[in-house]
Amino acid sequence: MGPTALTGTVRNAVPGRGAFPPGRTLLNMHNTRYARSGMVCTVDHLASRAGVAMLERGGSAADAAVAANAVLAVTAPHMCGLGGDLFALVHDGSGTPAALNASGRAGSGADPERLRAEGHTRMPFHHDLRSAPVPGCADGWLALHGRYGRLPLAEVLTPAIGLATEGFPASPLLAPALATVGPLCEDFASARSAGDLIRRPGVARSLKALIGGRDGFYLGEFGEGLVAAGGGEYTEDDLAKESAEWVDPLRMRLFGHDVWTMPPNSQGYLMLLGLAVAEGLDLPADPADPLWAHLLAESARVAGHDRPEVLYDGASVTGVLDSAAGRRTLIDPARRLSVRDLTSPGDTTYLCAVDGEGMGVSLIQSNAAGFGSLVFEPRTGINLHNRGIGFSLAPGHPAEYGPGRRPPHTLVPGLITHPDGSLRSVVGTMGGDAQPQILMQVITRLLLHGQDPGRAVGTARWRLASGGTGFDTWVDPDRAVVEVEEGGPWAEGLAERGHPVGSLPYGSAFGHAHLIDVLPSGVLAGAADPRSLIGAALGL
Repeated sequence: MGPTALTGTVRNAVPGRGAFPPGRTLLNMHNTRYARSGMVCTVDHLASRAGVAMLERGGSAADAAVAANAVLAVTAPHMCGLGGDLFALVHDGSGTPAALNASGRAGSGADPERLRAEGHTRMPFHHDLRSAPVPGCADGWLALHGRYGRLPLAEVLTPAIGLATEGFPASPLLAPALATVGPLCEDFASARSAGDLIRRPGVARSLKALIGGRDGFYLGEFGEGLVAAGGGEYTEDDLAKESAEWVDPLRMRLFGHDVWTMPPNSQGYLMLLGLAVAEGLDLPADPADPLWAHLLAESARVAGHDRPEVLYDGASVTGVLDSAAGRRTLIDPARRLSVRDLTSPGDTTYLCAVDGEGMGVSLIQSNAAGFGSLVFEPRTGINLHNRGIGFSLAPGHPAEYGPGRRPPHTLVPGLITHPDGSLRSVVGTMGGDAQPQILMQVITRLLLHGQDPGRAVGTARWRLASGGTGFDTWVDPDRAVVEVEEGGPWAEGLAERGHPVGSLPYGSAFGHAHLIDVLPSGVLAGAADPRSLIGAALGL
């Protein structure tokens, strides 16, 4: 049946960010790696190698995660860095995982009335510091290392400092953006192609300053430059307040396991709620069946349609999670639901590590959109995130932009335990609003269908997309298109059920998911997403 005969609509494929070069085969994309006593999965082999080096020296999974993230802060500024935020889940043997919220708060000068007077109805996306809350990444590293690290922080940060000082080759993911950011930051001015050497001396100085404590970073060269550039948005007191705090994670029993994630201001509840809705449906045994994609997509839509009203810093989502059964009754296996009357892209990096003592770390860190706000702190060359785009400018909204507030976040780390409390998996992905949808697919493949990590991570996906920034899916969820990745078998069946359907090449538009699974034997099975081109699951 051709596209013109389908009930829904099908958009033509368009080039996707990070898509594989033309002609590259999708075969052999399902590689699972195995290790006996430790593993690290990241988007960049340089970062994975740094993490494994910490494990080899007797470091913990937390040491490995911080080392890997620090390297990514140097080599992957288009996805993460010291100017962004961080969330992490840590499982230390058994029991309830620890949850770390290291997302920053808007500065004391945050003034929504001023933005509204300027004609803004939404937070500025680029080139505006007001969409850059105080970055929480460095506080997150210090909190994670301080509680769970075994090695000195100087040793953990040494690989990143070396790459920032001596240089690193631009990756195929970074290279396409260099022409855009070269005029904005001297570090990138002379680099244009993959393999070009890049040095980041200001980042190296900032990492060295952090070794001496948070004041060396937040109140040192970087902090002073941020206050000066902010024009009243930030004060020294704003930077003196720690962003990182340990909070209670969210949990639901799903597919016979406990699945854990972050509470608000993270959108992690959407992953749990979507999975809870889907678990009670008659999911096909074969994920290639279009009904599988339809039921999961509808589960994601009934879970997320009211996110703008539900998600804000400090929100309680207990009642929302308890609504899974009621939301499930809205789903029709044969037709797409209109959710309009039910209520009144993005770039990030995810990494995970498991050590020989059974500690697992699920860490996600982000600038929000690519290089974030496209504003660079001028003294260090650190690019600032634009997580402030999650704020509302509606007067009185619980997520309204204002001093000291945290914005709603798309970041969703995941961690899975057995009913006895032992670690099963650490999992997560980048992907903006689509993160919960991607994780629903990966976790369902892993827990329900028994797929190995390589297949669960590497197989084609779908996502809900608005055609906008990648952070506005839920502005009008009935306009969201189900975009099917190259190789996905669901397009016709979805269109027949009334979904508007698009298609994109296999690539980064569908996230970079990484997964480490602890097998019954104790052996670690892991996979880094092949969409990341240079990602690596390395073990020992």
